[in-house]
Amino acid sequence: MTKLSVNINKIATLRNSRGGNNPDVVKAAIDVQQFGADGVTVHPRPDERHIRYIDVREIKKIITTEFNIEGNCREQKFIDLVLETRPDQVTLVPDELGQLTSDHGWDTIKNKDYLKETIAIFRNAGIRVSIFVDPDEKMVAGAAETGTDRIELYTEAYARHFASGDREAAVAPYVKAAIKARDLGLGLNAGHDLDLHNLQFFKQNIPWLDEVSIGHALICDAIYFGLENTVQLYKRQLQ
Repeated sequence: MTKLSVNINKIATLRNSRGGNNPDVVKAAIDVQQFGADGVTVHPRPDERHIRYIDVREIKKIITTEFNIEGNCREQKFIDLVLETRPDQVTLVPDELGQLTSDHGWDTIKNKDYLKETIAIFRNAGIRVSIFVDPDEKMVAGAAETGTDRIELYTEAYARHFASGDREAAVAPYVKAAIKARDLGLGLNAGHDLDLHNLQFFKQNIPWLDEVSIGHALICDAIYFGLENTVQLYKRQLQ
């Protein structure tokens, strides 16, 4: 079964835009779990423009499903937070400072030594590690040499090509990368721009997918459909 982890960053963005604590990010984490999500994802950034470090600590106290923290491991503050809160999974993303959103995977060949060293820190603490990777078989093969447990396929290109109408061409490189990951014994996650239109097709073509992390589209849909209903709609796409 492919798990659905709900990224609640956008709820924090809405809260921060007005000040105060409405909507309540911790309550949102509690609710999405109760509504059927298999996990909660947060992606704290150094400027704390959405999820704040204190949010991560508070969510850890109430988590009953899988907790996934994404972020830039080049920031010592991020490493310290992950080691303090001990999530089920940490997803390492090669963000730059001030980056609006994640837009590329790791070059696992050029960064192999750095990734090996960093991944070992988290694995030695008993935390499962996933690293953000583009759908490139060479990058997947490089990931296998870093010691990571899983990769997360960056799916923005899939979503863009899917929307243009050529579904088969959109998913083809992802299937190849997923097969490579499976052959190398890597777990497989996916995320970025997956939504109610393109998720089912992606899952059908890669049925051994372990987990998807979805935030922006899911929270946007929740404005129209309600959060509980939306979580269930996304879960159905993964069946």
